[in-house]
Amino acid sequence: MTVLLAAAHPLATVNAVLNAGAAILLVVGWVCIRRGKVAAHRAAMVAAFAVSCVFLVSYLTRYALEGTHRFAGPDAVRPVYLAILATHVPLAALVPLLALRMFFLAWKGRFDAHRRLGRITLPIWLYVSVTGVLVYLMLYQWFPAAPASL
Repeated sequence: MTVLLAAAHPLATVNAVLNAGAAILLVVGWVCIRRGKVAAHRAAMVAAFAVSCVFLVSYLTRYALEGTHRFAGPDAVRPVYLAILATHVPLAALVPLLALRMFFLAWKGRFDAHRRLGRITLPIWLYVSVTGVLVYLMLYQWFPAAPASL
């Protein structure tokens, strides 16, 4: 009997790419605003938000189709995975609220408040995007579950 490693669900891979894209756009947006390029900052942040929205739809679709994916890695790595997941999940739930508040403040021209909240939102959003990629790697690439017996 041959055991093949399970391939990642295509949407899981799409989700990881979207998370990586959001992380890159967030860094680009931060660099732009640090250089005083407001229009470029705005474009990068709107793009990061859009990519994150597409991610959310894709993630919910994958979850509806597959359900949860159990960690199949070694017991020694499991606490690391769970620690990442324990911080990733609640912060991921917080990001949409923070991002919407950031957009509201910018739209209203309340840039001092936008800047203050951005100092909190950016690291959280970036952390969630990067740990989303790490979770994907741990579940589907580094420690994939074996498929059911053939």
